[in-house]
Amino acid sequence: MIKPYYKDEWVTIYNCDCREILVDLPKVDLVLTDPPYPDQHLEYGECDITFLKEFPCRQLIFWSARAEFPLDYTAIHIWDKYVGTNTVYERIFERNGKTSYRVYRGQKIQNHITAQINRDIVTGHKSQKPRKVILPLVSGYSKQGDLILDTFMGTGVVPEVAKKLNRHCIGIEISEKYCEIAAKRCSQSVMKLEV
Repeated sequence: MIKPYYKDEWVTIYNCDCREILVDLPKVDLVLTDPPYPDQHLEYGECDITFLKEFPCRQLIFWSARAEFPLDYTAIHIWDKYVGTNTVYERIFERNGKTSYRVYRGQKIQNHITAQINRDIVTGHKSQKPRKVILPLVSGYSKQGDLILDTFMGTGVVPEVAKKLNRHCIGIEISEKYCEIAAKRCSQSVMKLEV
């Protein structure tokens, strides 16, 4: 088993390719993750997410508005970004869940001004998801004490929000730079998040 990069009572962060430790992970209650989109993040190469079939729990997977989603799903939710950089929305595919869809609104964090307006931070990650979008996903699709898995953690918004809402979270990220940011976010006291 790979040694955690960071660990506290609620959050465990691993700095590795998620496929290296999947067999060692405990049963999780929710997968909430944001893989590199095949039509936008070509620098990562092809991102194979078929390993997510191994998790029978409910899953919420962010995905490009234009690329075909490679797995079966029960619903497609929308993240309305309020802005038009490449697209004004992204899709969130729900697997092993319900069939109704929802729209989640939250401004894309592009700079310190949009971060300040949205009571968020700028992490420097190309695909940073705002707390305002992650918060209703964590609170609406899990309950206190549940274990959430983020296989493409980035800078740690899912573990940070999960911890604030009394959920356990395992975050896995291949970039040590982003693991460092995520560990700092999870170790520091951050403003109280409201559901």
